[in-house]
Amino acid sequence: MNALPLDGITVVACEQAVAAPLATRQLADLGARVIKVERPGTGDFARGYDETVRGMSSHFVWLNRSKESITLDLKQPEAAEVMERLIGRADVFIQNFAPGAAERLGLGAEELRARHPRLITCSVSGYGSSGPYRDAKAYDLLIQAEAGLLSVTGSEDAPAKTGIPSADISAGMYAFSGILAALYERERTGRGSAVEINLLDSLVEWMGYPFYYTEYGGTPPVRAGTSHAAIAPYGTFTAGDGTEIVLAVQNEREWVSFCRTVLDRPELATDERFHNGSQRVANRRALEEHIAEVLSGLTGEQLEQRLAEGRIAHARQRGVAELSTHPQLLARDRFTEVRSPIGPFTAVRPAIGLHGRTARMDPVPALGEHTEAVLEELGYDDPARRRLRADSAVQ
Repeated sequence: MNALPLDGITVVACEQAVAAPLATRQLADLGARVIKVERPGTGDFARGYDETVRGMSSHFVWLNRSKESITLDLKQPEAAEVMERLIGRADVFIQNFAPGAAERLGLGAEELRARHPRLITCSVSGYGSSGPYRDAKAYDLLIQAEAGLLSVTGSEDAPAKTGIPSADISAGMYAFSGILAALYERERTGRGSAVEINLLDSLVEWMGYPFYYTEYGGTPPVRAGTSHAAIAPYGTFTAGDGTEIVLAVQNEREWVSFCRTVLDRPELATDERFHNGSQRVANRRALEEHIAEVLSGLTGEQLEQRLAEGRIAHARQRGVAELSTHPQLLARDRFTEVRSPIGPFTAVRPAIGLHGRTARMDPVPALGEHTEAVLEELGYDDPARRRLRADSAVQ
């Protein structure tokens, strides 16, 4: 039997985009039942981000497998009763409405938990429920800018956003872990709690190293591409055949071994310009010139052999298209097939491994696919379901 840790837990999610759906998808991976409440007609707007996965959005298929989709127009009076019945059966309610919208809909944390003391509520917002930025729009790029991430990412000449939605992902991860902590607490106390997550706080937490470096060092880390402000040699280097290898020489043992085994220039290890980490950073340009000169005469395979022999930390700089053929991922069976309304597609297995058990990898739902079944489960007979449709409360 493949029992999972969150079997029996029901999550009702009024969610869209990335942060909240990432949290609930991970709860579903661990066995939770996630009922996703979507707008009639359009649904989660991430459904329309692109059509690259055989007509479906790459964001949506990433974040919404193993969920049930129902359509419900929360602005219709009849929808309030449906939501009350849903939440009455739920363990967790998560929402990422605009600030104040949950309260206007009667779905604020305080009001819900007054009626349902065991309920765990989770609110995901851009900037939090108070403060001068409370009502500001909070797209991922904007949060990266406000949190200072752009200032430390990119090249010396220009800042750059990260290639993935870092602010959204950070908030989704903290929502996930916060809900897990609240479920654990409820086992001891019998009472639910309110979890509040926002994108700015989440990403600023991830900015801890540059914050302390700047606050107490007096200057911020420089933008250095794949290099590091405080470590050298560190970053992408190119072998003579064009193979890109990322090096991370982080201690003196590795530095001595690198000079002897990889560069075949043991004298560089004691050169006064490079004899410790600070000197290597201060003389980075000269150091990289020495490295480039040696690497130009090596193929990528030869370089990797030397690095392995010297036990030097390194990696291939791969493109996204190479992930599906990555030897480590293939050897560990990290890909599987997930069904969807447009047919099966290849998906990455969850990062959380449970020994002897397989994570849940159920289909990505079509918009409103489970509306009928969920309404029937909530006690709405056929005439009542027809009335809800006639009143446009559901689709």
